[in-house]
Parts: sequence; structure tokens; C-alpha cells
Amino acid sequence: QVQLVESGGRLVQAGDSLRVSCAASGSTFSGYGMAWFRQAPGKEREFVAGFSRSGGFTYYGDSVKGRFTISMDNGKNTVYLQMNSLRPEDTAVYYCAAGRGVITSSIRNYRAYASWGQGTQVTVSA
Repeated sequence: QVQLVESGGRLVQAGDSLRVSCAASGSTFSGYGMAWFRQAPGKEREFVAGFSRSGGFTYYGDSVKGRFTISMDNGKNTVYLQMNSLRPEDTAVYYCAAGRGVITSSIRNYRAYASWGQGTQVTVSA
């Protein structure tokens, strides 16, 4: 099973950009659906962005579409989330997730993912 470690979260100001990373070990990404989720205090875990298992398609949550970009470096076994035009409402713990059973209809459902990182805190000040 793949192990995931996120990094790069920090305090930024509204309008800033930030890139967070998810490094995998124990397995390559091949055959895994990969995604970023986030969770703010008192709120449910929210889908942010994801790759299909083939890696050929990307998906985004409505609240981040056009501002965030998910990418993958297979050589480094790392998935990135580039976040631009950050807003205070983007403040959350950001989690990386992987799952072999993820299909297109379940890519936005956190229950479809078996492996999770510990999360990285992103705080956006107004």
C-alpha cells in the first residue's frame, strides 16, 4: 500500500500563490486514482482536485476551478497542488489521497480512497 506525506502548507495572504506537495513511497502512482481533499474546522472533507487512475484526466471542485492545478511528477513519485489567487475560505488542512478502486463516478468521494497522508495546514489571511 502506498504511503503519502504532504508538505508545503503555511500562512499566506489573500491573493498569494502556494504549492503543496504529496510524496509517495511503498508504491508508484501507477493504477492509483490520486486526489487532494481539504477539511476546515467544523466542515466536512471537501474534494479539491484529482487524477483518474490512468492519469489522463483531471477533475476539480467547483470552488477551486480555474485557480488550482493538480499535477504529477512520476519520476519523483510526487503529486502537486498549485494554488493561485488564494482566499481566506481556502483555509483548511489539505490531504493527499490514493486509491486503487477509484473510478470516475467516485473520484470526488473521500470514501473511495484507502490511503491518506497526515495533512498540511494552509492558512490564508484576509
